[in-house]
Amino acid sequence: MNDTPSLNLEFVRSQFPGLGRGWSFFDNAGGSQILQGAIDRINSFLIERNVQIGGSYEVSQKAAAALYEARTAAMHLVNANRPEEIVFGSSTTALLQNLARAMESQLTSGDEIIVTVSDHESNIGPWDRLTSAGVTIKFWPLNKDTLTLDLADLEPLMSSKTRLVCVTHVSNILGSINPIRAIADFVHARGARLCVDAVAYAPHRLVDVQAFDADYYVFSLYKTYGPHYALMYGKYDHLLELDTLYHYFYGKDKVPGKLEPGNPNYELAYSTCGIVDYLASLGEQAGDTGSVRSRITTAFKAITAQEDVLAERLLSYLRSRNDCQIIGQTHNVNSSRVPTIAFRFDGRDAGEICKAMDDYNIAMRFGDFHSRRLAEYLGLTDHGGMLRVSMVHYNTLEEVDRFTQALDKILTSETGFARAS
Repeated sequence: MNDTPSLNLEFVRSQFPGLGRGWSFFDNAGGSQILQGAIDRINSFLIERNVQIGGSYEVSQKAAAALYEARTAAMHLVNANRPEEIVFGSSTTALLQNLARAMESQLTSGDEIIVTVSDHESNIGPWDRLTSAGVTIKFWPLNKDTLTLDLADLEPLMSSKTRLVCVTHVSNILGSINPIRAIADFVHARGARLCVDAVAYAPHRLVDVQAFDADYYVFSLYKTYGPHYALMYGKYDHLLELDTLYHYFYGKDKVPGKLEPGNPNYELAYSTCGIVDYLASLGEQAGDTGSVRSRITTAFKAITAQEDVLAERLLSYLRSRNDCQIIGQTHNVNSSRVPTIAFRFDGRDAGEICKAMDDYNIAMRFGDFHSRRLAEYLGLTDHGGMLRVSMVHYNTLEEVDRFTQALDKILTSETGFARAS
């Protein structure tokens, strides 16, 4: 097996049917393209096992087996200890709202929860709503000079009443990777737990919840090559302590079902198997014939290598312009950031530039990306906010070059609306 495995991009792109429609997708942080293997799993469930679980008849037993297979695949994907530590839900936002609801009986007036100003609103809003029950919310500030979260700024916020610290693994604006294990060790040493929003991390890097020692870890499948669905990992003992969100006869020991009111969407959960199959195949192509988890690990080494090349190509272009402000790290040192890159051009409206890019069949996004508190904190809400290019491993250098060439035309036109010929 190679020390630095590489991707067969022809194979990779062949696995995503949406890539053949003439668009370059640079809005993957808003939602990646879906794998054919995930689609196949959805269809096979709907055709072959589309019944309620819990019945004695064969088809119902096969439906239950598919759901357990989905949890097992997710277990391999995040390196959980057991399939029961996987909770499925409609979105990361919904899962975090459910987690906050299920935690209410553990919290009393005066308890404290710490959130970061750099998070997506999904990992702030649900906790902020608990103020109505007397919970105090504190904000861990971002260092405006380094654009990093410093433990020195967290320490004075923590007290004997701190129950939970909520943090993003990667900001969907800044793109830099936060040191989750160091944060977890710090938080745990002070008697609190850690909840991590990994939406902007999971498509790009290997998830290892045991190595991270996160108590709760949540991300979206629709940004990780699957359908519009999501999953949450929770340490099993912690899940046992949570309130049931289902019927009264779903006791606290009914994990994870008590946290999936109305049951999970079986066919969308089953798509997780297709995602894991794909990642394992990438690892196998790179020479890894080990376990599923080993092959996933190798796949993400290859994914990281590809994404590092893409990120540097775009960052290099943006650094070369004296009218451009890159939001976050301007260099990808030691793979310390993912290829989610936000930027602005002096005196130019981000929305106008983004919309002009539509005519080049290049999909990107502008605004605050639902991280409004961070945008406001950094003073980046004027002129339409920020432009953002968010790439994943199926993107190519040719697409990056086509994007920068289109950007040159748009920026040098008098109106800002140069059209593709």
